[in-house]
Amino acid sequence: MITIQPYAALPAVAAKTTLPPQRQTSAGEPAKTADAVTISQAAWDALALSSTNSVDARLTEIKSKDALSRTQEETDYVLAHDTRFAAIRDKMKENHGPDSLTAEELDYAQKAGGLVNTMANLNPAEKTLYNKMVASGNTAAVAGLSQIALIRMMGHTAGGANGTTYDPINTEITAANIEKYFSHSIIDPSGKAQSQFQALIQYLQSNPATA
Repeated sequence: MITIQPYAALPAVAAKTTLPPQRQTSAGEPAKTADAVTISQAAWDALALSSTNSVDARLTEIKSKDALSRTQEETDYVLAHDTRFAAIRDKMKENHGPDSLTAEELDYAQKAGGLVNTMANLNPAEKTLYNKMVASGNTAAVAGLSQIALIRMMGHTAGGANGTTYDPINTEITAANIEKYFSHSIIDPSGKAQSQFQALIQYLQSNPATA
């Protein structure tokens, strides 16, 4: 059985700028005319490429760590330099949670943020179903499918109805299988998880072509 933790808000980027110290000259020091320096476009392009490669290398290094292993500076660096991740974070803040994100956006955010990558447990057809429910605004059904993705993190064995076991990874997401298997794999005294499973069941029954 699993306990679902809320999707944590991503930290804001802390910007800090330090100005270089000003060079002081004595009053009697004569002014000097600087020599003009011309840099070719090729040199500018090479410099820009070098900077981009450096940023990409640092992002790759940081993203190899999970969220708990990252320093605050590393977390801020990813938000400051990964524009797609920052845009997804902003979208999630505007909509007060991840339920407005597509499967692809949530998958990217989980990877970039060093979070548990539950979206990796959905196949292409299931991600299409996820996106259709997001587009329809059915956040409860979206949450129900997210729970199934989380259950699959348990591996090939999970508990079903009446003490039975099943393979959540290879069990098809249908209304019947949610009722018989998936809905019994999460214990939630509040009843919220079950209501989200029911919303997913109702969506599948009302849209048989997507099931």
